[in-house]
Formats: sequence, C-alpha cells, structure tokens
Amino acid sequence: MDCIFCKIVLKEIPSKILYEDDKMLVFHDISPQAPSHVLLIPKKHIPTLTDLTPDDTVLMGHMMVKIPEIVKELGLTGKGVRLVSNCGAEAGQAVFHLHFHLMGGRAFTWPPG
Repeated sequence: MDCIFCKIVLKEIPSKILYEDDKMLVFHDISPQAPSHVLLIPKKHIPTLTDLTPDDTVLMGHMMVKIPEIVKELGLTGKGVRLVSNCGAEAGQAVFHLHFHLMGGRAFTWPPG
C-alpha cells in the first residue's frame, strides 16, 4: 500500500506522536494551520468518511471519546477547538486515509473555506 498515513502507523515514516493505542494514532501536523494542530487517524485504512461501514462503529466511537483527553494534553481544555475531516478531493482531502484535524490556540472564522 502506498498510503503515507499507513506508513506512519507502521513507523516507516517518522512523526511526532502525541497519542497512540491499538486503534488510533494522533500526531502533529507537519504543516500546522493553528498553534495546536494534530491529526487523528484510525490505524485501519479507511479512505474517507463515506467509506465507513457499521463494522467501524466501535472504532469511530473510540476515536471521538478520546478527543477530550487529547484536548487536555494540548492544553486546550475550556478553549475553542475545531475538528475537521475533509471528505473527497473537492473538499480538500489530500491523503486518502480517514483523518481528523484537531486545531486550537487561535480564533477561527466561518465559513472555513
């Protein structure tokens, strides 16, 4: 497989890991768009949000309930954070391995793009 995020999961490409367990990996974005900007990825290769199946329910629930822990680790508890997942090329997805951008540490505008 030629997926950069799968290679990061396999430790073939180095990354600055913030959190890891058997289901997911959280690492700092190499091109941060905010003072705090990490990527949350499942270790399982899933191309986009629209490729999720009912079998992924536990995995996605696990990832979502880890967010408060990650926010605390980043020192952003009680502050605003933004969670984004681009789905498909027209939405700006560049790496086709499901991932969420968790950003904070500055004010954000709306609409985002």
